[in-house]
Amino acid sequence: MGWVSPVWSGFNYDDRVVGFIKGYRRVFYQGSTDHRGTPEYPGRTVTLEPADGEVCWGVAYKISKKEDQEVALTYLEVREKQYDEKAYLDFFTDPAATTPAVSGVIVYIGSPDTRRNQNYLGPAPLEEIAKQIIRAEGPSGPNRDYLFQLESALLQIGCKDKHVIDLANEARRLLPEMGLTDS
Repeated sequence: MGWVSPVWSGFNYDDRVVGFIKGYRRVFYQGSTDHRGTPEYPGRTVTLEPADGEVCWGVAYKISKKEDQEVALTYLEVREKQYDEKAYLDFFTDPAATTPAVSGVIVYIGSPDTRRNQNYLGPAPLEEIAKQIIRAEGPSGPNRDYLFQLESALLQIGCKDKHVIDLANEARRLLPEMGLTDS
């Protein structure tokens, strides 16, 4: 049995479960020079940051067939290649549970160690992050589409991630000033 935890997938899976990991929060601190930006103008994508007492909601995908596991891992290794850490974490579906629903969920993390992770951008004021996201575009499309699609996907699973919502609202506020529209 294999599990991975992106909010959306690009592979076959047997089951999809909404839940959370403990001790992390989602932040737009990872640079993207290959999907949502370029080396000259990196986009910003999410990574996980350790955060005591916090939970990070998402979706885990169960993949039973070995062939499908290989395809999914190959897909994820390409998609997440700019992240320098892989962690295998407990995934919970019930906030009151002390035992995880699934152990060993794979997550990709962009660490703040810039010697290993040359694309780590780190924290910045909300407006600065929003402006960078609005301006960046890469082979996978505009960085703002990534932000707005993530916000929508999280809301669909009932997750109100403050960082993502605040950033999306700031980006929407800035779009007209920058002569752009929500795509």
